[in-house]
Amino acid sequence: MKKLLIFSGISILALALIVAGLGAVGTAPQNATPNPGGPVAEDTSNVATGNNRFAFDLYRRLATDPAHAGGNLFFSPYSISSALAITREGACGTTADEIESVLHLPVNETLRRAGFAAIDAALNHGSGNYTLRTANALWAEETYSFLPDYIDVAARWYGANATSLDFINDPDGSRETINRWVEGETEDRIRDLLPPGSINPLTRLVITNAIYFKGTWVEQFDPAETTEEEFRVAPNQTVTVPMMHGNAVYPYAETETLRVLEMPYAHGNETELAMLVLLPKKDNLTAAEEVLDAERLAGLRGSLVSQNVRVFFPKFTLETGYPLPGVLAAMGMPTAFANDAADLSGMDGTRDLFITGVFHKAFIDVNEEGTEAAAATGVVAGGGATPVFRADHPFVFLIIEKESGTILFAGRVVNPESP
Repeated sequence: MKKLLIFSGISILALALIVAGLGAVGTAPQNATPNPGGPVAEDTSNVATGNNRFAFDLYRRLATDPAHAGGNLFFSPYSISSALAITREGACGTTADEIESVLHLPVNETLRRAGFAAIDAALNHGSGNYTLRTANALWAEETYSFLPDYIDVAARWYGANATSLDFINDPDGSRETINRWVEGETEDRIRDLLPPGSINPLTRLVITNAIYFKGTWVEQFDPAETTEEEFRVAPNQTVTVPMMHGNAVYPYAETETLRVLEMPYAHGNETELAMLVLLPKKDNLTAAEEVLDAERLAGLRGSLVSQNVRVFFPKFTLETGYPLPGVLAAMGMPTAFANDAADLSGMDGTRDLFITGVFHKAFIDVNEEGTEAAAATGVVAGGGATPVFRADHPFVFLIIEKESGTILFAGRVVNPESP
């Protein structure tokens, strides 16, 4: 009988993978830490590029899904990539090929492992100016045997140490233990990642990833200047939202159809992070969404010039959740979900495991102080007039780690008043 494998994900952000089966468990190193090694800069570039390609692919898939038509989006491509990369370490044959293809992972295992380890190290470096961290973990059925090499790779390169749980006799208690870990890693912003019934006596492994970010703007907005203003959710429909007002120097550019603004977060001398906002000049969100590819986005970022900009930007809070098995299968990795074809033998030496579910939750709060979460070249606007960036209609936004260009979070705001 095939054993079950379930993924779940959360954001400010986290993702979890659950496996079900029968047997006796191996023991993971409890104090292992990531060891990047190798050509770190090249490794990081490979993983960051692949992560961003996956981000654009997943954004388009969600944006065109009838379930999300005309609605807000928010997710963490890096969280999903991290958990699925750990899964890839235990996949073989067609299953491995499909995961690599959909996530655009480096085929070379040294590039893949060292790349994730290097990015994780940068994100977890620590700063007095913001909070940013990402964490991985394995949760194994205490009587099931996993291959020591798989457990060691997860711990060494991804920092995913293993904890044994009693899925067979106490599945719901195990679920609550994992959910508490998620809550702790996300400052209680992500609750109940694993819903009731998601873990059962056949569960054998859960892989979790969590990413949390809280930062302040370099140029904070004055709360006294925030006013209630209209936001156009459609050409003939508006809602009233709290609109923040600012006038400061920002990296800014314009194209024929877009205004592009980069709002940096305070960082001292640590990892630089910024929110990149793509605002259509008209109400057609397609103008922003069609530039979501590596070459065109790089062109836009390269055209940014620091200048004084009058900014009007809405406060908003988004909480989202997505079931991803169907999405990932449609994107090109159906085999991992097929109980008669999945090959995750790199985890346990058998062909008994397959993925049965992927859950993803996300949260973001944008306010005057900052953010809590989790190839067309742009033509620079010139002249002496101060550009006005009035985000009073739908826009796309990305939170980026600037050195590697890794997209940590991606989303769109169609209606700031919707959760």
